[in-house]
Amino acid sequence: MQLTGKVILITGSTTGIGEAMARLFTAEGARVMLHGRDAARGKKLQEELGGATGLHLDDMADPLAPGRMVDATLSHFGQLDGLVNNAALTTRADLAATDAAAFDRMIAVNLRAPLLLVRAAADALAATRGAVLNIGSVLAHCGQTNLLAYSVSKGGLMTLTRNLADALGPRQVRVNQLNVGWTLTENEYDVKIADGLPPDWPEHLPVVSAPSGRLLSPENIAGCALYWLGDRSRPISGTVADIEQFPVIGRFPNHDTLRHD
Repeated sequence: MQLTGKVILITGSTTGIGEAMARLFTAEGARVMLHGRDAARGKKLQEELGGATGLHLDDMADPLAPGRMVDATLSHFGQLDGLVNNAALTTRADLAATDAAAFDRMIAVNLRAPLLLVRAAADALAATRGAVLNIGSVLAHCGQTNLLAYSVSKGGLMTLTRNLADALGPRQVRVNQLNVGWTLTENEYDVKIADGLPPDWPEHLPVVSAPSGRLLSPENIAGCALYWLGDRSRPISGTVADIEQFPVIGRFPNHDTLRHD
């Protein structure tokens, strides 16, 4: 098992990608501090995963939450080997709909909270030669019209990852990031249903968006994350990896109707 003896704090781990990571990491020998805002959902998952987990409920928009989360992890497990900054808001809004309050909340949860979590956890991670994994998005490279503030927050997260990898490298703390592509989580399914798509929409995807015929799964992302939290990736740090089923930068979709002559 790749994570035996390690303690990992995963934000936003009671659903979606975070939940998939919690399940895989415990199966790989880790003890995991779960985090979320829904007590019932968190307790249900904790019961399923057993004694290898703790649970902390908190709102990432609160600037004091990161310190509480790290303290809770250290109090429960006595150490911290890995931090996964996964929790994020995905509120959709274009330029006209993005006011100061909406922008500030997006940045507070998606960018400020990861920074403050690493700040609070730095000493504990240095003591275990630990690792930070930030969960970003391929939208960090540009983003889409109705995800303006979200895309900006994920672009900032890339810079945060590289900056802290450089700053914390001498302390033997690694910092890397996964820029995740379109992934079929429960939330993503519900969002598309609310947009008016039929219940079977994941079975009718455009080839340009899903060349394989399906979207990425939370389990796909968890499998990638496992490598970066484990010792097999040591000493690599400062990497931002795009996790998508096509090249994001420089891509030209291969349509039969497109010609280059």
